[in-house]
Amino acid sequence: MITLILFGPPGSGKGTQAANLVEKYGLLHISTGDLFRYEMKNDTPLGLKAKSYIEKGELVPDSVTIGMLKNKMDANKAVKGYILDGFPRTTPQAEALDELLASGRNEVTTLVALEVADDVLVQRLLGRAATSGRADDADVDIIKNRIEVYKEQTSVVAEYYGRSEKTAYVNGVGTIEEIGNRLGEAIDTFLA
Repeated sequence: MITLILFGPPGSGKGTQAANLVEKYGLLHISTGDLFRYEMKNDTPLGLKAKSYIEKGELVPDSVTIGMLKNKMDANKAVKGYILDGFPRTTPQAEALDELLASGRNEVTTLVALEVADDVLVQRLLGRAATSGRADDADVDIIKNRIEVYKEQTSVVAEYYGRSEKTAYVNGVGTIEEIGNRLGEAIDTFLA
């Protein structure tokens, strides 16, 4: 079973590249944002729990997020593997993910981190705001804050998997095809 973590700051191209990787490797793309929306829309027990935190402006506990992830994986056991997008975001979440995977005799295959300069990220997100209508992509100050939060709180996950030599860094600038080719080369070294 393959478990890839597609990693990078906001605007690095994770969503675009995930679609290509799904096609190339036949994996199931799991976005935590999509999981949250599905569980809350369908008023599942975990969705209701998440909603209760979100409505109070609080962070959803890792145990709820891991529960949603477990449900999605359990419902899709016949797949060749997974591409995780948006999770894990912290070292405790990475540890919880490792524990979840180990319970099924699996482990993270690799974390592939897209590297993109801050000024390029800002321009990409401003461009995305023009087509998606996302308010958090339209304000330069908010964008810069999101990038800083990523650097301070989330980038440590790449270091965490790097300790077990499972992290690959890929240049995230170029055409979609060029970046996809670089990702494929990096991933293939871990599958060999």
